[in-house]
Amino acid sequence: MKSSDQKIYLASQSPRRRELLRQIGVDFELLLMRDHVPRGPEVDESVLPGETPEVYVARVTTAKALCAQGIKKLRKLPQRLILSADTTVTIDGLILGKPADPAEAAAMMTLLSGRTHQVMTCVCVVDGEQRWQTMQVSSVTFNTLSIDMINAYCASSEPYDKAGGYGIQGMAALFIRDISGSYSGIMGLPLFETAQLLKQAGYRIL
Repeated sequence: MKSSDQKIYLASQSPRRRELLRQIGVDFELLLMRDHVPRGPEVDESVLPGETPEVYVARVTTAKALCAQGIKKLRKLPQRLILSADTTVTIDGLILGKPADPAEAAAMMTLLSGRTHQVMTCVCVVDGEQRWQTMQVSSVTFNTLSIDMINAYCASSEPYDKAGGYGIQGMAALFIRDISGSYSGIMGLPLFETAQLLKQAGYRIL
């Protein structure tokens, strides 16, 4: 067993990632990025021209980890592992972020309706100058959605803080006909791969 005082820094605002880490007994302290700083966001999550979904999600995950490392040094916090992650939903080479309004959410649901898309989650663990990183890709197939279903879903609060406009653990579970890959990865943190990275970095879970 790991020692009772072993803890990591989690560089994520996602409540789902916190829940998943607790599920496997990982003790963590939040090391949050501020939403706004005088010179703009600390991590640029905009998609760069010509950037593929794989490159995008890896770049953002690495940037989150390095930003958190800088914050830790600035605040003179104790040395601990830093874990960051980012999730993106992709279909037809498009990157579907978090919808800003009901119209954008409805457009995403219409695009996903009756089709299979990919959910990519990249995880990064940093310890000083060392870095471990992995990518997990799952496939999700939606049933065909009626206009009424889409409108009712988009009138709820569910789509607006999630990549692709849905969370597998929420109401959108009604839409999902099939998955291939990692359930926890689709939620935002693939637990098997995350545990392997932490193990490589010297953190014992069991």
